[in-house]
Amino acid sequence: MTQTSRQIVLAEIPQGKLSPDHFRVTESERSAPGDGEVLLKVLLVSLDAANRAWMQGATYRSALSSGDVMAGGALAEVIESRTEGLKPGDLVFADTGWQTYAVVRGARLRPLPRLEPLTHLLSVYGVAGLTAYFGLLECGRPAAGETVVVSAAAGSVGSIVGQIARLKGCRTVGVAGGAAKCALLTTELGFDAAVDYKAGDTRRALRAACPDGIDVYFDNVGGDIFEACLFNMNNHGRIACCGAVSQYDGAAPRSGPRGVPGLIVTKRLNLRGFIVSDFDEQRDAALAQLQSWVDSGELKVREDVLEGLDCLPAALVGLLAGENVGKRMVRVA
Repeated sequence: MTQTSRQIVLAEIPQGKLSPDHFRVTESERSAPGDGEVLLKVLLVSLDAANRAWMQGATYRSALSSGDVMAGGALAEVIESRTEGLKPGDLVFADTGWQTYAVVRGARLRPLPRLEPLTHLLSVYGVAGLTAYFGLLECGRPAAGETVVVSAAAGSVGSIVGQIARLKGCRTVGVAGGAAKCALLTTELGFDAAVDYKAGDTRRALRAACPDGIDVYFDNVGGDIFEACLFNMNNHGRIACCGAVSQYDGAAPRSGPRGVPGLIVTKRLNLRGFIVSDFDEQRDAALAQLQSWVDSGELKVREDVLEGLDCLPAALVGLLAGENVGKRMVRVA
């Protein structure tokens, strides 16, 4: 009996805002792995703002084209293996795309621990947690007593960044959209203050929340919030540039503010872009520290788990609109 795989294809590259209409569901015969490959059953698909950026052109991966299976990382189980070091039943994180089964090269995959809940392997112990850890500690390099600001602070990365900053003895300020998210930051996640960018003058609100200026800014959004933080940075401040979600979906961004190069020079600011794979050699130590904080209750994990392959397009559109609190993912199997 022929076995099939269901897939979600990017039917059309969006010219404006992304909508579920840009995708279609297809079904094809399930492939068998060749030498050096593994057949994976997709369990949980990670949703990230970068999914939208891949539709705009090449980034740290090749650009998507119309007709491609929508790209995305996932937690998956090995069904059949023709590569050393992986066997049926192993869990891996892989670039499977949005489908129920995928055949991928096994060379760079490594087994993950089968822990509960499995969702933590995509959130705090996955790309989100490691991005927060390395972006803040290796790029931002906060010191106790400094003020750390993080944008998209109720999201998958930002919610962890703020908590790590607090654990390092910093005053932590989160920028988020809406009163409910801001309340969650201060009441549940331990942020010292929160700024609602939807409430009005973000630059003025940041000055009020950070009367002594900003020492470290963890940027997930770019755009107006980046500018507001930039003009409130202290001398020798550090900016960890993680993402620019405000510029991924819709019209091209307007020109940036004049005078920024001079401001960076006069304040001696350090801006560093990064991706999590830059720190692969430190991965095991970071995971051990993250697990210690989670086990002790010092680091709280927020997740937003949706159900079913078919909901992936709407789930990504919702993520770009800021629907989620914590890491958004979709359970496929």
